Formats: sequence, structure tokens, C-alpha cells
Amino acid sequence: MDTAAVLQVRAGLDLIETQLNEAMDALRDLAEVHRATPMAGRTHLQHALPITFGYKAAVWLSALQRHEERLRQLRPRVLVVEFSGASGTLASLGEKGLAVQAEFASVLGLVVPAITWHSARDGMAEAVQLLALISGSLAKLAFDISIMMTTELGEVSEPYVRHRGASSTMPQKRNPISCELIIGTAKLVRQHAGLMLDAMVHDFERATGAWHLEWAAVPEAFGLASGALRQAVFMLSGLEVHKERMRANLDVSKSLIVAEAVMMALAPITGRQTAHDLIYAGCRRAVESDRSLFEALSTMPEVAAPLGLERLAELTDPANYLGSAAQMVDRVLAGDDNTCSES
Repeated sequence: MDTAAVLQVRAGLDLIETQLNEAMDALRDLAEVHRATPMAGRTHLQHALPITFGYKAAVWLSALQRHEERLRQLRPRVLVVEFSGASGTLASLGEKGLAVQAEFASVLGLVVPAITWHSARDGMAEAVQLLALISGSLAKLAFDISIMMTTELGEVSEPYVRHRGASSTMPQKRNPISCELIIGTAKLVRQHAGLMLDAMVHDFERATGAWHLEWAAVPEAFGLASGALRQAVFMLSGLEVHKERMRANLDVSKSLIVAEAVMMALAPITGRQTAHDLIYAGCRRAVESDRSLFEALSTMPEVAAPLGLERLAELTDPANYLGSAAQMVDRVLAGDDNTCSES
């Protein structure tokens, strides 16, 4: 039964890998197309600093790249034959036990274990932990997208399908159906991951009860994770990106989002703390007078004079303060997201 389960896990991993690569392909397209599409970066649900949508998609992609690597590394630890007898010693086959085991593994295309593993279930547990990690990363991007789909933000939309996401009483609705399914599924897979940790606790050479937990946790986790990946592939492949709304939301703060940029440009001239205090005062003026940061700072000689109005205009344009976002996107697309060197 253990060997049969391993063969099923192998087929399941093949499907998960295929779907994972499809999701990664969709994210690569989004990252490449929107490499320079500016939008507001948010921390604690508030504007932080500008990013690009391609950068956001590349962050999502980088997690799936690591999961794809984990999946490859997982196979030789999990796809291992189990053929060893009641207590695991192959005693009934005498001196031929290991030879028979090796031939059996060869016929099935499985790895030969160094020693019996039927009471050491870390391999099976690891497979489900990987599914939970994949589902968690999908839930993270689904959570982001669901918030970006809110009426107030309107930065992206799930693919349009007639009546999909509509309400029975509110025909204007376009709900984030795939996001909801992915987020809910991730919670279920997480429960199975915890269950598999309990299933590792075997008494002696065959457990009384722990083994049986796998019969529910393993197949259900694979089915749920595969379903989440299917929803992710559908959603990401047809995601509608509303660049104009991204730009409009980026400009909501009237350039306050790039106050740091002005401060960092002024600091070498006035000193770091003085620059902070001046820009802080300028931000307060902008908020209290409902003016843009440029308008407020241009009336402050301590800022406008040393920087000049042309430079100040450049500094207060959020699209000019994207740091190394584009280069990071390129690095992820090149498959070098785990390196520190620039491509």
C-alpha cells in the first residue's frame, strides 16, 4: 500500500508540476508586459513607495520558482519504494532480500531506500507541506488581486466570463471568484499539512492509527492544491490590468508618496535630519492646504532654491522613483532571483 501511494504521489507531482509551470508562464507574461507600469506600493494597507505591477508579478513568480525547485528536490526523497516485510527487515527473503527490493524498485522506476521507511513518514509529510507552501503562495497573490479588484481601487479584474462573479440580486457585481476559491483552498491544504505532522508520530514499526490519517490528508491535499493551481492559471492568464487606475491611485496622494525621494536628494545639501524636517513640514503644508507636494515645496525657499524647480518636479513624479524594480524583474525572468548580482 505504501508503494502504491508513492506511485500515486508521483502522478500527482507530475500534474502539480505541469500546472505550476503554467501559472509561472502566466506570471512571466505579466511581469514582462508590466515591467515599467507604475503603481502604488502599499504597506499596512497604506501608500508606501511606488513600484511597478511587473515588479509585483515578479515577486509572486519568484515564490513559485522556489516551489518548483523544492518539487524537483523532493522527488528522490519521496518517490522511494517500500518493500521490506512486516517489521522492515526483509527476513522472509533471506540473503536475496535487498536484490529483490532493488529489482522491484527498478521495475517501478522508484528509488531504493537506504533502510525501511514505513514508520518514518517524513517523505509523505514533506510532499503535503510542499502543497501547503504552493497553496499559500497562491493565496497571497489571490489576496492581493482581490483587494486590487475592490471598486475603490479597480486596478485589476479577473477574466470576464458571462455571469461569472455576478450576484443574483446585484447585476453590476464582478466578484473575485477565483481569488475566493484559491484563498479558501489554501486554508484547507494547511489543515492537511498539520494533520500530516501528526501522522508522522508512529509507534514502533507500524502505527496504530497515525498511518490512516494519510488516507484522507494526502489525496485531498493533492486535489485541493491542483484545484487552486487550475484557478490561478485561469485567472492569471486572462487577468485584466487597468493601468490608468493604477496611475490614478498612485497620484491620489498628490506626490506625497515620493516625499522620501525629495528628502534623499536634499540630504546631501542640508544634512539628513534637516532635510527630513523640511520635507516633513512641506508634507504638512500640502495636506493642510490640499495642494500637491510640488506646489507646497516650491513655496519653500529652503527646498526650492537648492534643488531648483525643474529638479523638484522630477523628484515629485512617482514614476521617477522606482528604484531597481525593473532590474529585479529582469533578474527573476532570467531565473536568477536567488542571486545578488545585477544582470
